[in-house]
Order: sequence, then C-alpha cells, then structure tokens
Amino acid sequence: MRDVVEIGLGKTAQRGYHLDDIAIVPSRRTRDVDDVSTGWQLDAYQFGIPCVGHPSDATMSPASAVRLGQLGGLGVLNVEGLWTRYENPSKVLEELAGLDEDARATKRLQEVYAEPIRPDLITERVRELRAGGGTVAVRVSPQHTLALAPVILDAGVDILVIQGTIVSAEHVSTTDEPLNLKEFIADLDLPVIVGGCTDYKTALHLMRTGAAGVIVGIGGDEWSTTESVLGIRVPMATAIADAAAARRDYLDETGGRYVHLIADGDIRTSGDIAKALGCGADAVMLGEPLSLCDEAPAGGAWWHSAASHPSLPRGAFETAGGSIGSMERLLFGPADEPDGQLNLFGGLRRAMAKCGYRDLKEFQKVGLVLDR
Repeated sequence: MRDVVEIGLGKTAQRGYHLDDIAIVPSRRTRDVDDVSTGWQLDAYQFGIPCVGHPSDATMSPASAVRLGQLGGLGVLNVEGLWTRYENPSKVLEELAGLDEDARATKRLQEVYAEPIRPDLITERVRELRAGGGTVAVRVSPQHTLALAPVILDAGVDILVIQGTIVSAEHVSTTDEPLNLKEFIADLDLPVIVGGCTDYKTALHLMRTGAAGVIVGIGGDEWSTTESVLGIRVPMATAIADAAAARRDYLDETGGRYVHLIADGDIRTSGDIAKALGCGADAVMLGEPLSLCDEAPAGGAWWHSAASHPSLPRGAFETAGGSIGSMERLLFGPADEPDGQLNLFGGLRRAMAKCGYRDLKEFQKVGLVLDR
C-alpha cells in the first residue's frame, strides 16, 4: 500500500522516492561481466545499450544522433529544434556555447528559436539521419504533432517520439483541435514513443493508446525549472515503479502486449542508470551527460527543449563546461575519474554482474533498499 502522509487537516500527500533515495541490493549470485548483455529491443529495432538521446539541440544533431546509433543507442532529433529552423545552425550553436548563465541566455534562446520551422529542412535532416545507416527517430511536441506529422511521415522515419513536459492520453481544448493519441497512433504503421508521464494512471492510459514506448519523467535535473515554474517535481524511483506496475496490468489486460518504459530525469551517472532500470525501466534518456562528449553540437553547453519556450521557459541555461571525452568513452570508457560520469554502460554491466543478472529483463527484478 502506498505511504500516504497527512500534511494538514483534510489534505494528504503520497510519499515518493527519488533515485538518490534508493540503492540496489546484490543477491547471492554474481556473474562474469563478459556474460552480461545490455541489449534491448523496441518493436523491430534492436539496440546494444538501453540509451536514448534526449532531443535537445545541445546534444542531438544529425551527426551526433547517427554516432549514438553506431554505438548501440537511439539518437532522437528534435524536428522543432535549430536543425529544422536554420540551413546551417553551427554559428548559432557556437554563439550559444559562449553564453553566460544569466537571464540574457534565456532571452537569446527564445530569440533563436523564434525562427520558423521549415518543412524542407525536416525532410533534409531525416535524409541525413537515414544516410547514417541506423534507426531514424525524431521528436515532435504534442502541440505540433498534427501539423508536422505529414512532413515527418513522408520523409520516412522509423520511430516517432511525441514528447512534452507532461503528456496525457486525452488533451481537452475549447480553442484548438486536440490530439487524440489513440486515433493518431492507430493510423500509423510505425512505433510511437509518448511521454512524459509521472504516475500509474497516466502511464496506463498512454499504453492504451497503442504506444510502443512510454517516457517516464519530465527530464528533471539540476537545470530544470519545472518545479519553480509549475510546481511539479517527479520522484523518479516511484514514478518508474508505478509505470512498471501499469505495464504489468496492461500486459495482463491485453494478453501479452509489452510497452517499453524510458526513464527521463535525475540520471547523471552509471549508478543512476542501474537504479532506474532496477526500478523497472527498459532504457534511459540521457541529456546533460551527453552534452559533455566531444560530439555534442553545443560544445558542452546544455539546455532543455522547454528552456526556449517563448512565454514560459522551464529550464536554465548551463554554460559550456568543456568535453570530458568522446561519446564512445562516455558510454564505454575507459574512465579515469571515480564519479560514474564516464563508462556509463560499462558501469551498468558491472552492476548487473555484481547482482548476478545476465540481461536487462532479469535485472528489473533486482532487490532495492530505501536507506535515506
């Protein structure tokens, strides 16, 4: 039963836990690290590591998305980002990399993202992704899905990601045509990932739309201001566990349809990745960690997709901190620092081996302890 706390007369709150609040418990068995597999599969597409690139322009360009795919992950390009607003956004990205962390940085983000989206550039960027030879995935917001979907689908993507800060199965509007996710997904012949969601009920409803994957979380990290602006904070350990419970119920409800969970938020180190998967996620969405690799298009600067919102930005701008190595080194090592920021998936493999699990599905059963 969920722990419910009375916070005042007539008002209660459910207790939630962050990834920092929990730890993994080793079992009686260990396993050789070379016998551990970090592979996972979404629909017909197989990946060597459970890593999805957060569709921020700070991390995902056509080139870096392709590179992540070559290394076994899934790169996702934002079709509402700079790469579909500018023929060559390199100068814009170079300028942004040199900004300071102050109010002017947010204003400048808003200015560069005010440039209109060009459908011809969507087609061109998808072509560049396709030429890279891997799985082609792009992100669109729920608000612009109906308008941009025809261009995206005509361009020929493999996976469509519909992602917002909070995404529900039913959006009510008296002024705009609402996006009915269930009807929209039913008309497609490609897998769709939707999110973010923060609780059991929303996760279950999103699964019922026919989505192949559900994003859990809102990408919250130390640079996210969603709590300050909207009052929303997501305890990721609880959110992932709740979504995993919804997945089990949906599996029973449908007689075996499995929906993948992608954790997006509070994930900075290999230990965070291990704990997110131990809570029930199938993969993690990495944002800020990928901004620190050589291939990051903004040279180490970091901002969320919502940081450039024209009227209500929800993310601070982090100035360029420099690279800590190539994307390959970030993901697979070797590491020369003991803080878990390098060799992210080597660390995951080691955690799985120390606990005796051979693959990710088994590792979702790992024991957890609350120690704070």
